[in-house]
Amino acid sequence: MQEYNRWSFHDHLREVMRTEWISASATRLSKDENAYSVGDSDGKIYFIEEGQVKIVSYSRDGKRCLLAVCVAGESFGELGILPCPRGETATAMTNTVLRRMSAARFKQALQKADLAEEFAMHLVGRLSEQQRVITNMVTMNCEQRLAATLLELARKMGIRQGNQLRIDHPITHEDLSAMVGTTRSRIGVFLKRFRDNGLVVPHRSASFAIDEPQMQQYVEAV
Repeated sequence: MQEYNRWSFHDHLREVMRTEWISASATRLSKDENAYSVGDSDGKIYFIEEGQVKIVSYSRDGKRCLLAVCVAGESFGELGILPCPRGETATAMTNTVLRRMSAARFKQALQKADLAEEFAMHLVGRLSEQQRVITNMVTMNCEQRLAATLLELARKMGIRQGNQLRIDHPITHEDLSAMVGTTRSRIGVFLKRFRDNGLVVPHRSASFAIDEPQMQQYVEAV
């Protein structure tokens, strides 16, 4: 079975934006400003032109779970097509520029560009990613989850330099703790251990850099 390429959908979506979305409203968010919050019913679909957005859900006792980090060229908030309140909060991690479109116009654009099937596959991919986050929470310990998270983030957002993947985007210990499900202090301890073992490589201008082959070996050995 051929693996679905989620970037193919976003490439096609960008083409839709150049035509159908040219009049879609642009929104500028400052760092830590929300595009939408839990409980909102905005009925909008968002596309990132510049910057980064984190998608966070909350438990009843207020604990955070960082479900995804979305970067320029990606869409988010796709479940805005459903007539129900948001189940998560979308927050800008840097100064960010978004395009947003009503669910009704988005559906029309998808149908006109014959992207309805690709959009369905895109949603399946998103659900699969979130299931993987939940599975890792259950099957891995905190240090193993951090390794898997760093590898995934680096492959998605990193700049390749030989065996290394450098993350220039701001990823804080607090963000990592929300993704991994542990405290910021433990994140610091794990990162030091990774640095001592050569999995994380010091880099002055980056949030972090990883040695991809070594990190992959570590994750596969779990």
